[in-house]
Amino acid sequence: CPPKHENVARLVREHMDAGKYLDTRHACDRMAERRITLPEVLYVLRYGYHEKRKDEFMDLYNAWTYAMRGNTVDRRALRVCVSFDESGMLIITTIDLGAQERRVRHD
Repeated sequence: CPPKHENVARLVREHMDAGKYLDTRHACDRMAERRITLPEVLYVLRYGYHEKRKDEFMDLYNAWTYAMRGNTVDRRALRVCVSFDESGMLIITTIDLGAQERRVRHD
């Protein structure tokens, strides 16, 4: 498998600054389902931190996905998973961590 990128947070911000990012269909579907907006996702990507233990190698794409975690302006905890290819940064999915915690408490 290819080596992991070292400074993922910096790489994410560089791609954002250059406008080299795309949200995948999967990310759009999850954002709609979870009522997460693109500005919220971009805020977490810019100001969040790299959550290394959640990184994952995807055999199907022969690529790493990297997890960024942070809070939105209104303190909503999100995880945003991204990957990189020749076109730039791909936003793979978004997770509302507060909703996950609420579900666990109610189960």
